[in-house]
Amino acid sequence: MLKISSIRSILESTLFIWIGLTLIITLAGESLALPDWLQVVGRSHPILLHFPIVLLLMGILFFWIPGINGKAELREIGEISFLVGCNFAGITVLAGLILAQEEYTGDILIWHKWGGLLVFGGCVLFYFFSSAKVKFIRLGSLALAIAIILTGHWGAGLTHGENFLLAPVRSTHIEVIPLAEAEIFRDVVKPILQAKCISCHKEGKIKGELRMDHPAGLQKGGKSGPFAVAGDFENSLLIQRINLPEDDKKHMPPANKAQLTEEELLILREWVASGADFDTKLVTLPPTNELYQLASVKFEENKTYSFKAADADHIAKLNTSFRSVQALYPESPALAVSYFGTSAFQPKSLSELKIIKDQIVRFSLNKMPLARVDLKFLTDFKHLEELQLNFTDLDTDQLKVISELKTLKTLAISGNTIDNTSLQNLSKIKSLKKLYLWQTGLGNQEQETIRKSLPSTELFFGFDGKGIIYELNSPAISQADVIYQDSLELKLSHPIKTVELRYTLDGTEPDSITSPVYTNPLFVKKTGKIRTQAYAEGWKGSKVAEAVFMHSGIKPAEFILVHEPNSKYKASGAATLFDLEKAQASNHGQKWLGFQDKPMVLEVGFEENNKPRELSISLLYSEAAHIFPPSTVVIHGLENGKWKEMASNSPAVSSSPLPARSELLSFELENTNYEKLKIIVTPLPHLPKWHPDAGSKGWVFVDEVIFN
Repeated sequence: MLKISSIRSILESTLFIWIGLTLIITLAGESLALPDWLQVVGRSHPILLHFPIVLLLMGILFFWIPGINGKAELREIGEISFLVGCNFAGITVLAGLILAQEEYTGDILIWHKWGGLLVFGGCVLFYFFSSAKVKFIRLGSLALAIAIILTGHWGAGLTHGENFLLAPVRSTHIEVIPLAEAEIFRDVVKPILQAKCISCHKEGKIKGELRMDHPAGLQKGGKSGPFAVAGDFENSLLIQRINLPEDDKKHMPPANKAQLTEEELLILREWVASGADFDTKLVTLPPTNELYQLASVKFEENKTYSFKAADADHIAKLNTSFRSVQALYPESPALAVSYFGTSAFQPKSLSELKIIKDQIVRFSLNKMPLARVDLKFLTDFKHLEELQLNFTDLDTDQLKVISELKTLKTLAISGNTIDNTSLQNLSKIKSLKKLYLWQTGLGNQEQETIRKSLPSTELFFGFDGKGIIYELNSPAISQADVIYQDSLELKLSHPIKTVELRYTLDGTEPDSITSPVYTNPLFVKKTGKIRTQAYAEGWKGSKVAEAVFMHSGIKPAEFILVHEPNSKYKASGAATLFDLEKAQASNHGQKWLGFQDKPMVLEVGFEENNKPRELSISLLYSEAAHIFPPSTVVIHGLENGKWKEMASNSPAVSSSPLPARSELLSFELENTNYEKLKIIVTPLPHLPKWHPDAGSKGWVFVDEVIFN
C-alpha cells in the first residue's frame, strides 16, 4: 500500500504537468490546433470545477485551526486535501481553456479565465510556501478564498447570465410600461429572447456567431443566416429553429433548456410576419392584428376587469356617425366612449349610454358644447377611470358634479375656466393620478393651492415658455385610401388646436414661411406625397409627418415582367403592380414583388390615344431587412423599334436604418410618341458601410406602378 509520502510525491509531480500544459495552451492561444476529442475534456469543465472548489476551501480551513503546526497528522490531512484540490484546479483550468476556444468571447470570459489561472497559480504557491508564518498563511488563504468565489461568480455569469449569484437579493420591482409607450421589440419580443435564448447568445458566449443581447447583433445574424427577415419565415433563422422538432439537434431552445410557450411562439412568428422591426410601437398596429392582441394585454392600460361585458348588440347600436363605443382591448369588458363632430352633438344622446353604464371606463366629450348640460348621469358610471372634457365650456355646477366621481384616475378639463369654488371641489378628488389644467386661467397661487391639496396627483398646467423650448408632436394625416380614382380628401390634425400646420404636396420639405397653411381639408386629384409640420410660437417645430397618395388614371393595355421576381416575394406576379391594392409596409411577405439578383424590368403598352404623361412607382424601404432604395430607375420609350431613355433617377440612401416605410418615385414623360414603355428598377449592388451586412446585395420591393 502506498505511503502518504509517496502519494504526496506523485501529486506534486502531476501538479507540474498541469502547470506546463496550462502555460502551453495559455501562451499559444487560438493558434494551437487541438484535436476534436479534447472538446469532450473541455466540455467537462462545468463538472470538474466543483471538486477543486470544495477541496481547496476545505484545505484552507485546516490552516485556520488553532495550533495546527503542533498537530502533525491533522496538518498532513489538510495539506494532502489542499494538494489534491490543486491538481483538480489544474485539470479544471485546462478543461476551461479548451472550452473557451469554442464559442465564448467577451469581458466576462476574460475575467473568468484569468481568475481561474490566478486561483491555480495561487494554490500552487500557497502549497509550497505553507510552512511560512501562520499570519502570512492565513492572509494568503483568505485572499485565495476570495479569488475562488469571484472566479466562480464570473463563471456563473457565463453560463447563467450576469448577476446570477446576487439575483435573489436584488430588487424585483418591474416597471409598468404604458401601452402607448410600449415598443414591439423592446417590450414584447426582447423579454422572450432574454428568458429563453440570450444565455447562449450574448457577450462571453456567442453560439453560431449569433449575438442576441443587442439589436445590432440580431440585425447582423449568425453564420447560418439572418436572424429575422421581415415577412419571410423561410429565410428567418429564428423561425426555422423554433419550428424544428424538439429532438432535432438544431432546435432552439435546446432540448435541455426551458422551451417556448405557445404564446411566445406566436408572438415571435407574428413579429417576423409584421416586419421584424426594432423601433415600432405596439399601438401602431391595428387592434385586429394578432400580435397586438397577444401583446397588448401585458401593459398598464390592459388591467383586468371583473365586471360583466355589455351586450354586443347594445354596443353595435350605440356606435354611430358621432359616437364611438369600443372595448379597451380585445376581449376586455371595459369600454371607451368618445363623441366627435360638434355640429352633430345632441345632449339627449347621453342618456342612451345608461345601458352600458357599468362597463364605461373611459369617456371623452372633448370640444362638445356642454354649456348647461346636466352631467349628473356621470355618477352612474361606477367604473369610470378617465374623463376627457377639454374645451367644453364647463361651469361651476358641472365641475361640482365631476368632483363627486370618486373612481376617477385621469381628468382632463383644459380650456375651461376654473374659479376658486371649482378649484376647491377639484381638490376633493383624491383618487386622481393625472389632472390636465391647460388654459384654465389659474395663476401661480391657485396652481400652488391645488398642488398642496393633491400631493399625489400629477398636474399639467401647460407650457410656460420659461427657458425651455419643447418640440411639438407631429401632425396626424387622415385619408380614406392611398390609391384612389377620382379625388381624395386629406385631413390634417393636431392635439393642440392653436398650432399652425404647414404642408407641401410635392414631397418637398415644408417650412414655416413659404409653405401653405392648412385651414380646410385638402382634395387632391393626382399622385404625390403630402408632408406636414406643426409650428407654434415658443415651441420647436414638429418632426415632419408624411403620407403618399396615388391617383390611378390610366390602365396599361398590356404588360410583362422580363425577369420574374424572387420566388420568396412574388405575390401575384406582374398583376400585383396594377391591382390598385396598396401593400402594408409592416408586412414584407405579401403583395410586394422583391428583386435582388436581377432588376425589375417592366414593359407596358397603352392604347394609342391613352398614353400617360406621368408614372409613379410605389416602393418599400426597410434598411434593417436589407430593403433599400434602388440604385437607379430608368424609363425608356420604344420609338421606331429603338429604346430611348426618357427619364431616370438615383434615389438617396439613408445613412442609418429607419423604420419600414412606403416611398414613391414619380416621373414626368414629356414625349408621348412612344409605342411602349420600359421601366428598369435596379437593386443596390452593395449595402453601405454602416450596415451590419455591408457589401452584400440590397433588395428592391415594388407593389404598384401608377400611370396618369
